Amino acid sequence: MKRKLLALFLVLSMCVGIFAGCSNGDSGSSSSSAGGGDSSPADTSSEAASEASTGDTAGKQTDGKNLPELTTEPLNILVWGTATEEPSKSQYEGAIARFMEDYPNITIELVNQQNDNYKQQLVVAMSSGQCPDMYQHWGGGPMAEYYESGFVNDITEMYNTYDHPAFIEASIAQSTYEDKILAIPFNGLSGCDIFYNKTIFEEVGVEVPETIDELEAVCDKLLEAGYTPFSLANSPGWTGSMYFMYLVARHSGNDEFDAAYTQEGSFTSDAFIYAGEKIQEWVEKGYFPDGVNSLSPDDSQDLALMYDNTCAMMLHGSWVATSMNTDNSEWYTTNIGVFRFPEDAEAAANGVPQDVEVGTAIGNGWSFNCWNEDGSVDQTKLDACYVLATQYFNDDTWNQEKIDNLTIPSIEGYEDSLDDPNMTTVAEVFFNASNVQLWYDQYLPASVTEVHKDCMNALFGLESTPQEIGEQHDAAMQEYLASR
Repeated sequence: MKRKLLALFLVLSMCVGIFAGCSNGDSGSSSSSAGGGDSSPADTSSEAASEASTGDTAGKQTDGKNLPELTTEPLNILVWGTATEEPSKSQYEGAIARFMEDYPNITIELVNQQNDNYKQQLVVAMSSGQCPDMYQHWGGGPMAEYYESGFVNDITEMYNTYDHPAFIEASIAQSTYEDKILAIPFNGLSGCDIFYNKTIFEEVGVEVPETIDELEAVCDKLLEAGYTPFSLANSPGWTGSMYFMYLVARHSGNDEFDAAYTQEGSFTSDAFIYAGEKIQEWVEKGYFPDGVNSLSPDDSQDLALMYDNTCAMMLHGSWVATSMNTDNSEWYTTNIGVFRFPEDAEAAANGVPQDVEVGTAIGNGWSFNCWNEDGSVDQTKLDACYVLATQYFNDDTWNQEKIDNLTIPSIEGYEDSLDDPNMTTVAEVFFNASNVQLWYDQYLPASVTEVHKDCMNALFGLESTPQEIGEQHDAAMQEYLASR
């Protein structure tokens, strides 16, 4: 009864609108977003995985490791993810095929759906008692609510008992809630940086900016030369939020956001007003495409503006490099560079740290929903899910495929294997940061996230003032805290 009531609460609080959060990590899409907007789940169970299920168990890649002994009886596991496009679709299917080759008695059904609809569908599944046994998510506030609603197994003891990859500390921190490990990272870390067209910069005669003032000067010269400075498709709101987050972070570090989150401070404080005013100033100057709120990242409309040389820069999660490289490797290699979001020189002079970065160390996590009818843990199923997540969605094959597709695994040492100079830069920025702020649309509670994304639309659409959107954030946060 508790799970059903809490699931109903999740539906009411999370399904205000369609979730559109960012990836980070890997969306499984070759578009610039964390996924698409398909309205219905698509069963994309791997044909290869099905064929592999007839194999024998000799020479398991788990042999010799300290792992739970898996059942030899038939077992079915339902897995939900977002790998609807290549190259991630094949990577997901390959991991499952390798597992089923080693454990032919265990059938893995993979259902992939595009990101913007995925989170809503997941909550609906929870409310109806159809939550999958293992599912992908982005950590943060939603992961905490899934756990509190009874749809996440606490795997702390398993993690401390059995073998697992040497995940970087930050990825496990983002997989943890109230000192409980609730997820296994698997899709690699994602930094948020500015990708730019080196050819256009050379043509216009501008250099990579180091301060926000220098960035504005670059934008002005690009405009004079006939280019729109930034490509942005802000229909889901979370894409515009990246600009908002960085401007807040550069103006105040993380202090004002942390205070606003607890409501010891306010979303109308100086840093938030500054960020909002700066964005609206940039909108009025023409730094973003016309009709920015009508453009969809799910349809790669932001990437299209880069490809046709309409726009010179794009602030985005590092997964966008995978998209560009997949779409046109030669064009990507020839034209695209990357730099970190510039510093606020005045804030820096006043002692505000400028090494807070935006992104995620978890990328994506696998959480497990393995329960018996009486509410006890289904340990047989949980053991299989743990082995699948730690040993196959994180094995050498998986991680090499990630590196080959310009994704940085959340495992110690892999950053040294990067060949792409842009990903090397992303990794350096990420690992040199004093703090990596998880995307607001993932860090904030689900109900506040919906307000946040709506406010980003209103901000870029010049429909509300920074003061007004700050007050809306405060009201939503206060309502959430009062419900706790």
